[in-house]
Amino acid sequence: MSWLDEVPWNDQGLIAVVAQDFSSARVLTVAWMNREALQQTADKGEAVYWSRSRKRLWRKGEQSGHLQKVREVRIDCDSDAILLKVEQVGGIACHTGRESCFFRKLENGNWVTIDPVLKDPSLIYKK
Repeated sequence: MSWLDEVPWNDQGLIAVVAQDFSSARVLTVAWMNREALQQTADKGEAVYWSRSRKRLWRKGEQSGHLQKVREVRIDCDSDAILLKVEQVGGIACHTGRESCFFRKLENGNWVTIDPVLKDPSLIYKK
């Protein structure tokens, strides 16, 4: 049995993935992987996800250059989520130009933006 066979893929053949900065331990993003994405991530040492909106594999940073170099791949106790400990190239994980996708905090019943934009997304994603 392969290590990939031990992953309990959901009905869509996916598993949730948390990307965490290897040095700071800050959670950068949450995404999804299918079997091929997880295999490529392990083989290449760079994060590859399954894009549910694009319905295709998505190598993190393929457009922005903000790759995630994978230092560790872990699975949780119930085997229902993957943790990637990554080195975030360029320090930007979010498509909004911020370090983390978790840049809003609940304060007094409102979502408040607490992290600055490090780079204008229009300069990152040139079309």
